[in-house]
Amino acid sequence: MKKIAILALAIAAGASLSTMAEARDGGHGRGEHPAFEEIDANGDGAVTREEITAFRTTRGAARFEAADTDGNGSLSAAELTAAAQGRTESRVTRMLERLDTDGDGALSQAEMEAAREGRGQRGDRQGRGGGFERMFERADADDSGSLSAEEWAQLGQHRGGPRGRN
Repeated sequence: MKKIAILALAIAAGASLSTMAEARDGGHGRGEHPAFEEIDANGDGAVTREEITAFRTTRGAARFEAADTDGNGSLSAAELTAAAQGRTESRVTRMLERLDTDGDGALSQAEMEAAREGRGQRGDRQGRGGGFERMFERADADDSGSLSAEEWAQLGQHRGGPRGRN
């Protein structure tokens, strides 16, 4: 039971940053960047932290419902495992599409090293600071406290490299 609680907590923690992280990585749980209009709920041409939080909440509820395959309002170990496996398979597919430069369906050490070298200033993920606030601040190049359509589009194109402020 303790393992299930820890797994559920880990999934919830991962989902809390998923919108911004997936946008940065070009993913949207289904492989595409969420449209600016999906996030800009009031249609004012700017995405606020509140709109991103509302989008994450709505999408989180939809993901929970999709994972709750028996519809009982809770996630069993089997349902949690199936949901995690689905996300992993999707990420592996996108990784192969992005990094498999010779098209053989596998990643060689040389392809992995080339991908690492291609990160430029990004370096490893540890110690960078980060999370939702850092990503939002970096994307908000004009310091307006919201993201314009252009800043939102840039968020999906720049994979962790310098943009806006550092």
